[in-house]
Amino acid sequence: MGRTNRGSRTGCATQVDSKKAKYPQTLLRKVHYERSVPFGQDRLIPIWVATLALRQKSRAVRFRKASEMLDFFNLPADGYHYRRTIQGFKRIFSATIFFGTEDQPAADNMVDWSRFHFFDRMKLWFNTSEAATEATPEESGNVITLSESFYREVDQHRIPVERQVVAALAHAPGVLDLYLWTAWKSWTINGAPAHIPLSGPTGLSQQLGTTEYSRDRRFRGKLRCWLRQIKAFWPQCPASISPCGRYLVVQSSKSSPAIHPAKA
Repeated sequence: MGRTNRGSRTGCATQVDSKKAKYPQTLLRKVHYERSVPFGQDRLIPIWVATLALRQKSRAVRFRKASEMLDFFNLPADGYHYRRTIQGFKRIFSATIFFGTEDQPAADNMVDWSRFHFFDRMKLWFNTSEAATEATPEESGNVITLSESFYREVDQHRIPVERQVVAALAHAPGVLDLYLWTAWKSWTINGAPAHIPLSGPTGLSQQLGTTEYSRDRRFRGKLRCWLRQIKAFWPQCPASISPCGRYLVVQSSKSSPAIHPAKA
């Protein structure tokens, strides 16, 4: 595993998915950040902005005030959450994710990397006055321009996700990540169920970034707990752990998408 220097104000968080001695073709994920690394409820920001982009059919999304995101996800519109949102926007904007491989065919070295970021431009006015509240999105001047790659991804690969479920899981990042991952994965399956290894270089634990659950048994137990929470909102969730305990079996959700949460 790579090391993450989350304590520094600037730098990068790096994760190497496998040991080079055993896997010469190493998948590298590196997050470069000019501020602290995004965490926790910061993941709600790209979800909300992507929703606005699809509704407005534009890379450049406009809105009256940043606190609209709190209302969208049923979060308290108090000073703490507002300040937390302000810092979250800055963290998301500053983050750049690098993907790539380091291949070693014969005696030669080859590096193949690409980068991804969420926003190209961000202009936000953080104001709690009544005048700002009454302003229209055009008058407020709040504009976020999505990167071309992020906008293309959300526009071409739309997945059905229930807003109320995202709101209910806002304080449970691990469960929320699994819910979104399952909604995406199951929506893309058209034929036979997919069998995703729980561990290993391409396993589910690596895809979700849950490297703190280093032991398979611990991650498997946590996964069962998360699936129970998800199925409380999405009873037809088409994901389950295989009888052998080594795979997550995901079937197609085309007949039971994630946009129908359970009634309270």
